[in-house]
Amino acid sequence: MVPATPLNMALLLIIGFFSGVLSGAIGFGGALILLPVLNITLGGALAAPVLTVAQLMGNSARVALGWRQINWKPVICFISGAVPLTIAGAWFFTIADKSIITKITGGFIILFVLIKFFKIPLLKGSNMIMVFGGGLTGFLSGLIGSAGPVGASFFLSLNLSPLSYIASEAVTATVMHIIKLFIYRGFMEIGYRAVVLGVLIGISMVAGVWLSKKGIERIPREKFQIGVSVLLIAMGVYMSIAA
Repeated sequence: MVPATPLNMALLLIIGFFSGVLSGAIGFGGALILLPVLNITLGGALAAPVLTVAQLMGNSARVALGWRQINWKPVICFISGAVPLTIAGAWFFTIADKSIITKITGGFIILFVLIKFFKIPLLKGSNMIMVFGGGLTGFLSGLIGSAGPVGASFFLSLNLSPLSYIASEAVTATVMHIIKLFIYRGFMEIGYRAVVLGVLIGISMVAGVWLSKKGIERIPREKFQIGVSVLLIAMGVYMSIAA
């Protein structure tokens, strides 16, 4: 763990801001930027709860900014699968081999995007597919701290407008983060410091999310989906190789 100096705090806030810009623009990626930095500066035990608090604030901002564009039916289906398996994943957090799980997650992301790209009927955004997607995303989110690209790949299959995609996915992420906080609190020591750090980083993420909203409203749907697909593939490859 690196000492908590003003310079380190400033670095975390700056990275939090840019992670908010990224997640606000494409619906995922913020945690993948923050998590390794938090692991280095705070240590693995403190990184997960701090990240969860910060993400809760960042995702809540995305929900608020796109509230009128939320597509509630797939959101509810996704949450119904996510809730029980987020609890299970968070419980397994302390005993699982995180590197193996991260590699498997990266492989799933690549698979889902290829299914979408080649228009294979398996991933058409049906109610049952969204329930399955919620369960898979919830379990991995609880287990490794974040599974944003997995959830994003399922919401991408719905062909939503950029703002609707961002806000709808954010609702499900917010619910999962709330559940994880309760589970972490029951099985881990989450002190005052973790909450304060999470809130401060979360504020910087909210600022980044607000800034990104100005840009995504002007992006055509097809170009947006192509861009997100490319970034998902890149994230999947990175997670599979670097974990």
